[in-house]
Amino acid sequence: MDIFSIFTLCGGLAFFLYGMSVMSSGLEKVAGGRLEQMLKKMTDNPFKSLLLGAGITIAIQSSSAMTVMLVGLVNSGIMELGQTVGVIMGSNIGTTLTAWILSLTGIESEAVWLRMLKPESFSPVVAFIGILMIMASKGDRRRSAGSIMVGFAVLMYGMELMSDSMSPLADMPEFSAILTAFTNPLLGVVVGALFTGVIQSSAASVAILQALSRTGGITYGMALPIIMGQNIGTCVTALLSSIGVNRNARRVAVVHVSFNLIGTVVFLGLFFGTDMFLHFAFMDVAIDPVGIAMVHSIFNIATTLLLLPFNKQLVKIANVVIKEQAGEQKFTFVDSRLLATPSVAIAECNSKTIEMAQIARDTIVKALSLLDNYDQAVADEVKVNEDELDLYEDKLGTTLVKLSSKALSDPDSRKVSKQLHTIGDFERIGDHAVNLWKAAEEIHVKGIRFSAQAEDEIHTLTDALREILDITTRAFSRDDLRLAKQVEPLEQVIDCLIADIKSNHIARLQSGHCTIEMGFVLSDILTNCERVSDHCSNIAVAQIETEQNAYQAHEYLNGVKNAGNEDFQEAFDNYRARYQLESVADV
Repeated sequence: MDIFSIFTLCGGLAFFLYGMSVMSSGLEKVAGGRLEQMLKKMTDNPFKSLLLGAGITIAIQSSSAMTVMLVGLVNSGIMELGQTVGVIMGSNIGTTLTAWILSLTGIESEAVWLRMLKPESFSPVVAFIGILMIMASKGDRRRSAGSIMVGFAVLMYGMELMSDSMSPLADMPEFSAILTAFTNPLLGVVVGALFTGVIQSSAASVAILQALSRTGGITYGMALPIIMGQNIGTCVTALLSSIGVNRNARRVAVVHVSFNLIGTVVFLGLFFGTDMFLHFAFMDVAIDPVGIAMVHSIFNIATTLLLLPFNKQLVKIANVVIKEQAGEQKFTFVDSRLLATPSVAIAECNSKTIEMAQIARDTIVKALSLLDNYDQAVADEVKVNEDELDLYEDKLGTTLVKLSSKALSDPDSRKVSKQLHTIGDFERIGDHAVNLWKAAEEIHVKGIRFSAQAEDEIHTLTDALREILDITTRAFSRDDLRLAKQVEPLEQVIDCLIADIKSNHIARLQSGHCTIEMGFVLSDILTNCERVSDHCSNIAVAQIETEQNAYQAHEYLNGVKNAGNEDFQEAFDNYRARYQLESVADV
């Protein structure tokens, strides 16, 4: 073995890690927001959490990424610590799939159908099909599937390079001398943990061990403690990701470490303690890639079966290690660690934008209530909500800009675009709520009283405004395009109402039934109501245009208002009939 073999080993590891990254990214794009939806549907049932953890880890092909995601979700307040225990256990089982796929490289047969099971035989075909899908497909989903196939082929090529680079070791007496040191189980655990911690990938470290086993120099007795150590080493990623997060999120990393440490201590002690008396014959037998995959799976499944009934005790251990501290922030607004899994981050941003929409609607409703009955406590709530909307816009805007720079699937890209187009409108609705509060305060302080007709007109307008806010919020929250198309007809009716109220006000001024001072306050109310309905229109148009992958708002609005648009006209007529004003002549 010479320096070039070492170069080949490093290159093979690089290809392996890169292929894993490409495959993971493609799998995540195909899964899309379903990852986040599955995690949110979790209950305190540990078995369901276990299955979800295994399934999602198989989908994204990385237990480390799964744990980092959990840290981010707990830090954002989306998940409770207890919900993560089963997921972590399932993740450890799910990550063993990679070892089983890699074990296929050890198949030796002249039969064509068996040789086709070897990754080195079918991975070039997989790569070719993947490249064709990337180059020829227009759909993002097929291109992502092509990326998965290419990533898998690169990963397998890296595995072959590592195996080839290590084959000369079989004839080196120095290598055999080094291996005798691994007969000490504790040293094997330490080496496995350190190496996995350095490269931060248990899949890669297991792959290297599988490649090394093909030299025939690794026995079951050597491999067992190394595999146990590799499970401890994979916790390094979780520990690093827990830096700078709240205490509850740090406890996720503690649960992960505790799970693997307890499993290693228990089974290392039991197995080698029993071996001292029974002297297992297979301990000195050379292990192959299939044997490593089997040991890896058995250890993780056995550890899970052992500790699953004690999931609450693992949470208690984490609470003891990371103690509660008074006054600490409980959660972070869309944790930046979620950016590592964009589909999850986008889904959480969407949830926060929906929260923002609901806050904006409630703030306007509170502000409108002040026009009839001024209450300082309600006025204070309006101000608090407006400040909260400012925070939402700032945090969401920053996160969404970061997400927009990443390679996203078409559906995820549209979601980011919709949110970027709408958060500004939701924030501005809060500003207009403050303006309405100020108008209500002026009415209260100055003792201004509108005429009976003016009050009726304002009530009609505010009823229409509440409805358009309700429609807009429900359409956005449910992603309901049919409902979103009801916003523009009502916005046009509100514009007509405002024009009619202004005309009636001028008529009352001329007849002496109203004053200039009342006119200033009324103008403020009308202007802010009109602006709120405009923002509702902007939000609905952005939702519709984003779904249609077109951003020509003016063309869309002109199109729906055409005389030939029967749906728009019917909706407009219905709203117009519902919100009728009495003319001055009728009073």
